[in-house]
Amino acid sequence: MSSEDPTKPHVARKPGLFSRLRSNFLAGLIVVIPVALTIWLIWAVTGVIDGWVLPLVPARLEPSSLLSQALRAIGIDIAPEMTINIRGLGVIVFLIFTVIIGWIAKGFLGRVFVRYLEHLVDRMPIVRSIYNGAKQLVETALSQSSKSFDKAVLVQYPRRGIWAIAFVSTPAKGEVQEKLPHQNVLSVFLPTTPNPTSGFLLFVPASDVIELDMTVEDAAKLVISAGLVYPNAKDPSTPPEAPESAVAEPT
Repeated sequence: MSSEDPTKPHVARKPGLFSRLRSNFLAGLIVVIPVALTIWLIWAVTGVIDGWVLPLVPARLEPSSLLSQALRAIGIDIAPEMTINIRGLGVIVFLIFTVIIGWIAKGFLGRVFVRYLEHLVDRMPIVRSIYNGAKQLVETALSQSSKSFDKAVLVQYPRRGIWAIAFVSTPAKGEVQEKLPHQNVLSVFLPTTPNPTSGFLLFVPASDVIELDMTVEDAAKLVISAGLVYPNAKDPSTPPEAPESAVAEPT
């Protein structure tokens, strides 16, 4: 028989030293890993850009050489063969060069020169495909936020009874809207998991679309994580609570 008194309240045991260390270690990983990955990615990308740009700069105009000359000019003795390599100088050179090219391209002569180059590229079969694809990709990536997705929705795909998360692009327009029998049709983008940059463009009647309360960013996290990361971590079955200011008062 048990010697414990059932009338006494149950007192939870305090976690041991190992449990506390393990909990602190996991909490630290949650903080350290995103920061470390971000710093590493910035450091790696900066090094790649430096490796591409700096070899194209004449030796006498390299920022490291100019910095070495400036230090010698103020009396800091540096060996002639010694150079000062600072990561990120290539990025600065690239930014300055890009700004100058953009300023020139916006002018009359620049526009004429760009059109002439594009005309030459269009006459090269393989180069034309690469250039047009890269240009379209960059223009899409740098497009204004006004052209971003409006809201996250649920649509039935690939058949009725199976639901998938999609993003509303715009209402259908032009010939697409005219040829479809429904009065109100939405063009939606249905991303794939775990790579949301690929997917399908669907034209869906607005009556067959279920609008979600979650934001586009939260829906994208849900797609990328394959359903593991929900917007409301406390209760994934309900949408995240709206701020008090956004809740309408009952009439």
